[in-house]
This record gives sequence, C-alpha cells and structure tokens, in this order.
Amino acid sequence: MFSVKSLCFKATLLLGSAIIISSCSTNKYAATEKIYKQKAKEFSKVISSTPPEGQLYDSLNATNQQWIGSVNFGIRKPNFVIIHHTAQDSLAQTVKTFHSTRAGTSAHYVVSRDGKVVQMVNDYLRANHAGVSKWGKDTDLNSSSIGIELDNNGTTDLWTDAQINSLIKLLSTLKKKYNIPTGNFIGHSDIAPKRKPDPNNFPWKKLALKGFGFWYDDVLKNPPANFDTTNALRLMGYDTSDLGATITAFKRHFIQTDITPKLTPVDILVLYNVYSKY
Repeated sequence: MFSVKSLCFKATLLLGSAIIISSCSTNKYAATEKIYKQKAKEFSKVISSTPPEGQLYDSLNATNQQWIGSVNFGIRKPNFVIIHHTAQDSLAQTVKTFHSTRAGTSAHYVVSRDGKVVQMVNDYLRANHAGVSKWGKDTDLNSSSIGIELDNNGTTDLWTDAQINSLIKLLSTLKKKYNIPTGNFIGHSDIAPKRKPDPNNFPWKKLALKGFGFWYDDVLKNPPANFDTTNALRLMGYDTSDLGATITAFKRHFIQTDITPKLTPVDILVLYNVYSKY
C-alpha cells in the first residue's frame, strides 16, 4: 500500500511532467527560437571581443594598429521605418517564410489583419527586408531601418482598422524611442521603385496626419516656372536612375488613383507641395 504522502509526491511529479509536456507541445517555434538565440549569442561575442576581430586595416603589419577602448559609445539605432505588405495569404504563411533560410528574408515586425503585432527581429539587429534599395545616399537600408510587414496579399485585401490602428501605435513607439524623423517613414516601393509595388493602395494620408511621413496640403500652390521635377524627386530621396519607375512609385504613394509613369499637371502640384516639406 502507498502512503498519502507518497501518493501526493507521485501526483506532483505527474502534474509537473504534464505541465512540462504541455508547455513543450504548445511552443511550436521552439526550434527556430533556439536558432535565434544561438545567432544572437554569436553576435554578442563579436561585439564584446576586444580588440575587435577582423577589423585590422593592415593585416600584414598588425603591430602598427593599437586597440584602446573608449568609454563613450552606444548601440547603433534605426533612422528609417520601411513599410511593406507581405503579398502572402496569412500571418502564419509569412512567419513560415521568415523561418526559411532558403528565402533569406525577414522583418522586425509583422502586423496581422486582426491587429496582432508579432516581433521577429530585435530592433537593434539587421533584418533582411529592404533588399537592393536606395533612399537619398543610403544604399543599405537594411542596416539603417526597421522593417514592418503588414499581412496583406497586395491585390484583393483591404486594410483593416485593427491593423492600421496597431501599426500607428507601433510607429508612435518607434518614432519616440529612436527619434526617427517624420519624413523617414516610407514604403518599400519608395526605396526600390524598379522592383517593388508595396504597400499597395495604402492609407499614407492617415499615417501622415499622425506624424508618420508627409502628405500634401488641401490647397496646392503653383511651383515656380523653373521647378525641376526630377531634381525634386531626387532631393526627396528617390532613386531617379529609372525615372518612369520613380514617378510610378511617387504616384503609388501620393496619388494612387493613377500610377502611370508620367507626371500630370496635378501630379506636379502635389510633388511641389510634398517636396517643399522635405
């Protein structure tokens, strides 16, 4: 026969085992979390190594370089936020894609249709979301930006209020935390006009009214006679090497009802107004 004490002990063991099994079975991302932690650990070793490894300017004459650590430094912070649409059918599909080493893509955040926000990369780390892109003189937006993917297939999906409201809360937090300038909240198509159309049919005006990006005024002033539209686009940040693609990207952001690669008189009024804010 078993004593009450031994029965209670066995019951406790069984209950503990059940809790452990349950917690393990519910964490379907345990394997990918392990990989994330391992990679983060490897990066931490690189950062904490003194002197830094692989940063000799002259490997043939290493004695001519000395390491003396400064006391004044910090973590590099993002200066841009790039907004995307996933062009996929669900949040789960996007998460799966961002776990694929073959795809090689990621983003710091994914915002679902119901407003749920999933963070997938630490803000201070470099996510692979921008690809080959350019804004102003910055040709490595992955290293200087936070990427936000919105769960939307880019064609038939409508932007939900829950999704946009969550996005605005997220942008507010990021802007305040990293002191990101108003004009540095832009879309994937803005930085990669030759390749990307996202986010498509996006409510940029609603974001601009909240302080995330610029929008044109209700009353538009005529530009001067010598107004150079190509130069204006370039000074805003657009890559004008393919002018038709750049005009389409600009119109996708600010016009939306017409994205043909040619500026109409109204488009020029809008361009001048927005350019003046930059």
